[in-house]
Amino acid sequence: MWDAFVRKVKIVLEDTTLRKRVLFTLGALVVFRLLAAIPIPSVNAQGLEAFLNNNQFFGLLNVFSGGGFSNLSIVMLGVGPYITASIVMQLLTVLVPKLKEIYQEEGDAGRARFTQYSRYLTLPLALLQGFAFLLLLQQNGAIPPVTLQVAIINTVVIAAGSMLLMWLGELITEFGVGNGVSLIIFAGIISRIPTDIAQLFFSFDISQIPAYIGFAAVAVVIVAAVVFITEAERPIPVTYARRVRGMKVMGGVSTYLPLRLNQAGVMPIIFGLSILLFPQMIATFLARSSVAWLAHGANAVVVALNNQAIHGTLYFLLVFVFTFFYTAITFEPHQIAKNLQKNGAFIPGVRPGTTTAEYLGNIITRITLVGALFLASLAVLPSILTAATGLTAITIGGTALLIVVSVVLDVVKKIDAQTSIREY
Repeated sequence: MWDAFVRKVKIVLEDTTLRKRVLFTLGALVVFRLLAAIPIPSVNAQGLEAFLNNNQFFGLLNVFSGGGFSNLSIVMLGVGPYITASIVMQLLTVLVPKLKEIYQEEGDAGRARFTQYSRYLTLPLALLQGFAFLLLLQQNGAIPPVTLQVAIINTVVIAAGSMLLMWLGELITEFGVGNGVSLIIFAGIISRIPTDIAQLFFSFDISQIPAYIGFAAVAVVIVAAVVFITEAERPIPVTYARRVRGMKVMGGVSTYLPLRLNQAGVMPIIFGLSILLFPQMIATFLARSSVAWLAHGANAVVVALNNQAIHGTLYFLLVFVFTFFYTAITFEPHQIAKNLQKNGAFIPGVRPGTTTAEYLGNIITRITLVGALFLASLAVLPSILTAATGLTAITIGGTALLIVVSVVLDVVKKIDAQTSIREY
């Protein structure tokens, strides 16, 4: 294994094209980290820290933005608006048949148009989210009151930072290695590791050594489980009918159709976070309303969502449901059955056409159930571990861990593909 790794590193160093791609990716991530260190003016550091510590949702957003939210940097929103725009566009494919046709049936050109629509939607969402976050932080004392002109300028700066990260992510995808947006989130997550290690060191309690050992053991098991679930797939045998054209015999070969256990990836967790984030943000905003009944109701919602049991239950259910929803959007059994029939392929023992679509639909439903339970459990794991041990200095972030492992596996596969081409 070590020899294979050393050989891949040597190939990366020797391959000019691959070396440039890797260096471009690293350079772009360095630019992202520099941008995350540039704050907007008028920040109450103590008030902001207290607000983030008492609000797990915004604390998670701070992790995803690489600490950009904790110092109100110009990229405090990260790639959140772009992800939200992508989620909205995915949801619209259910309501607008034309969008579904563009996304699923027009090939690469259709997906390029779909992505362009997501970019257009990102800008208004970035402006809306930036203004809402600044207003919310101002109400909670994290930033001092400012004039409307300053608020508008800060909102535009924050929205521009988010659009810049979106552009930077797409540059990484095109000229670097791996998915740019995922790598930016990955860089934001791992940038917190030195801070978390320092916090653990200064709050180290010798009486909690068994708990620390337990955390380490659970972390190893979770990483192994994430790798296993991410790579697991159900192979469906496919046979191509033998056809004679002139003097040539075509087809007659057998292959398989890989159905991944986790078709949806990390998207259901992001969906669940987005759905839970907006009600809490709106309720926190309305909690300071001058209307008594409105403020009382908003406070009740904030208290309920901050309750670990209620939050964990809702989060688990949303991730579970959205796993099935996203899989249904991205995996179309009828289209796959249609394509197999067009190419003269069939699943042994299953009639082509509608019967094949029903067969694939039943299989994907069963394996998605396993993937949905795994993702939902992984999402609420940090809350369970914190409640069981009482340790808040270290937490095994299920969402963060899934993203990190998935991104690393994707980058390794991309590098392996490039090096394999060179070897051949």
